[in-house]
Amino acid sequence: MNFASLPDRRAESTPDGPALSDGRQSLTNAELLRRVLAAARRLQQLGIGSGDVVALKLTNRIEFVLLLFAAWRLGATITPVNPSMTDSEVERQLHDSGARLLVVEDGATAAAVATLTVDDLDGRVMGPDPAPHVDSSALALLIYTSGTTGVPKGVMLDHSNLDAMAGMLGQALELAPADRCLLILPLFHVNGILISVLTPLLAGASVFVADRFSPETFFDVVEHARPTYFSAVPTIYSMLAALPADLRPDTSSLRYGVCGAAPASAELLTRFEARYGFPLIEGYGLSEGTCASTVNPLAGPRRAATVGLPLPGQQVRIVDERGAELAPGIDGEVIVRGPNVMRGYLGRPEETAKSIVDGWLRTGDVGHLDEEGYLTLVGRSKDMIIRGGENIYPKEIEDVLTSDPSVLEAAVIGVPDDKWGELVVAYVQPRPGASVDPEALTALTARHLSGYKRPTSFVVVDVIPKNAVGKIDKVAVRAMHAAASRS
Repeated sequence: MNFASLPDRRAESTPDGPALSDGRQSLTNAELLRRVLAAARRLQQLGIGSGDVVALKLTNRIEFVLLLFAAWRLGATITPVNPSMTDSEVERQLHDSGARLLVVEDGATAAAVATLTVDDLDGRVMGPDPAPHVDSSALALLIYTSGTTGVPKGVMLDHSNLDAMAGMLGQALELAPADRCLLILPLFHVNGILISVLTPLLAGASVFVADRFSPETFFDVVEHARPTYFSAVPTIYSMLAALPADLRPDTSSLRYGVCGAAPASAELLTRFEARYGFPLIEGYGLSEGTCASTVNPLAGPRRAATVGLPLPGQQVRIVDERGAELAPGIDGEVIVRGPNVMRGYLGRPEETAKSIVDGWLRTGDVGHLDEEGYLTLVGRSKDMIIRGGENIYPKEIEDVLTSDPSVLEAAVIGVPDDKWGELVVAYVQPRPGASVDPEALTALTARHLSGYKRPTSFVVVDVIPKNAVGKIDKVAVRAMHAAASRS
């Protein structure tokens, strides 16, 4: 199967069946196909064809989904762009991906890349309807994720990856045509695209595209749209759990909520279900594995504090530093294998070879399997920070901070936070004879980093701790911060 032809098959099967809605417009399957064909002709008019890359710098809206299918119909690739990124971050992604077109909402332009405003997407373009470009090996998505070096890398996912993942998720989540997904996670994440759009549409279900998430209005949307499930991160569930106790929304349409992107406490999962009457199904995965690798079963026992069992068609192992498989209960690196594993990192064969070894994706995450195969995560390799489900790699922030002439070294760590999971804190060491101005660093990071990556505080220290070989000792920095917080 290739998603390029999915709108055609839905329109042929149930032309009047519901496909997409956002509260302002609703599309049947036949209308979805008509809009996709119009968008494809528009892209074709702009010279987009097989092998080209189209960048989407859009908030969640129906047009994002239309452009996915329109680009795939032409054999093109989509690279989603976070709308909150700075101009320099956007330019870097456009350059690395080789994008030929950038689609925006506000008429902004980008150097050396043609730009299309989304309002111009439906301009009348005459001509024959392009037939679906059906090739399972064609590159479908370029999802940018930061590596341990802090340099964003393009995760290459082809149509066979998407097909495999959507099939696995549809089976694990027991989706059927009567289901309706409420999309609240951003579409520039693979989670939003796969779990909340492609998987339900492949299963014959429909999608309601919500505006930006707000805990105060979320259940109003649920009562209006009547979804059967949605996917969110622990931070969102924490916000909903903290709503006033007298709030009693109608959640009778919901079968479950999917919880992923960061670990959730067993206490949160239990408290949420007791209050709102529907379970949270926790899972685990990463962009390099096309979104998900494990999930707690709907029918079988859901084990709090675990991220469940491998999805059908995937294998999960725990190995030591030499790659030897470890026994149940022993912590080691989590590795996964299956048709969902990415093609590789765009233009980075050496990093691809380090990440995919003999078909196994090395996740860098640390955990263990129990006797029944449930996966428990106990830590993250390197120093990645997860704030509200967003992955943050300290080196990218440290590189910005050390560009300030007053900063000799910087060490960025994540510190626990009840709302966001973790917050970003930066320790900085001044250059000899210099004085660090935290306000200047705040302005510097605002110019170069997305909001969620910016440190919430700067701690100026005489010396940043080092280990025996002279490298910054993040363990010691975290211990220093914990001690200061207690005093």
